[in-house]
Amino acid sequence: MIEMKVFGLALDEESQVPVLILKDMQEKAVLPIWIGAMEAMAISLALNDVVLPRPMTHDLLLNMIHKLDGHVVAINVTELTEGTYYADIEVEVEGGIRRIDSRPSDAIALALRAKSPILVEEKVIEQVANEAKDTSVVAFSSDDSDKWTELLEQFDLNDAKYKM
Repeated sequence: MIEMKVFGLALDEESQVPVLILKDMQEKAVLPIWIGAMEAMAISLALNDVVLPRPMTHDLLLNMIHKLDGHVVAINVTELTEGTYYADIEVEVEGGIRRIDSRPSDAIALALRAKSPILVEEKVIEQVANEAKDTSVVAFSSDDSDKWTELLEQFDLNDAKYKM
């Protein structure tokens, strides 16, 4: 497993879908993961240390893990099959480590809140690198990651229809 960090969020200019960018600790390998808008927002909230008055889903999950005397050891991106990434969350509880199936975006949103390592199977990184050689690479401008920050700055809790 290779430890990676969240490098940032970008927007695929062609599809307008958010892309989570992971880089290894030496910044030699890059892993783009296309994710949903809500997951991108959850990750952006964690990256920007935004604290909401009520827990969002990933905060709730982390609170539940802690209340059950567990802690998130790491999240693992384990597989890439037919364009879909697979991940699991390693939770240490009494009796050992439990692995919980998860979408990578949810696992990473949780890992950021828990300050847990993000690990990726080496075969997944190699697979993405090999596929990138065979296809065109989507280019991201540096301004794309700023769009998420701008969106958060415009968000006013008092204007929200539903209180969080």
